[in-house]
Amino acid sequence: MMTVFAVAARLGARMSCAVCLLALLAASGCATIGRPFATHEVSQVRLGQTTQSDVLRLFGAPWRTGLEDGQQTWTYGHYKYSLFSREKTCDLVVRFDERNVVVSYTFNSTEPDDLQPQAPAPAK
Repeated sequence: MMTVFAVAARLGARMSCAVCLLALLAASGCATIGRPFATHEVSQVRLGQTTQSDVLRLFGAPWRTGLEDGQQTWTYGHYKYSLFSREKTCDLVVRFDERNVVVSYTFNSTEPDDLQPQAPAPAK
């Protein structure tokens, strides 16, 4: 039976690097998907008031965009999985109306501190 490294050596230098990288990732037992975002700013989002520009300022560019029931959605997500420790995940899905104003949002997190009520932002 050939080892991963023996297979990589037979495939050539470029493919060899890719196979070794995959083997290293598999051996480490962890994966990260998405990118961090400012979870502490979620309390600043106001239904019917916060605009796409405001959301962009608070959280940066969305990780994914899409449509839900004809309304544009922006998704922010950061998911860290590990075979050796507890997973850490959080995501924010923001839905906009035709005027690019927030009509609803959903925020979920495995981190209890992220879900603590915070003082609401002052009305604009």
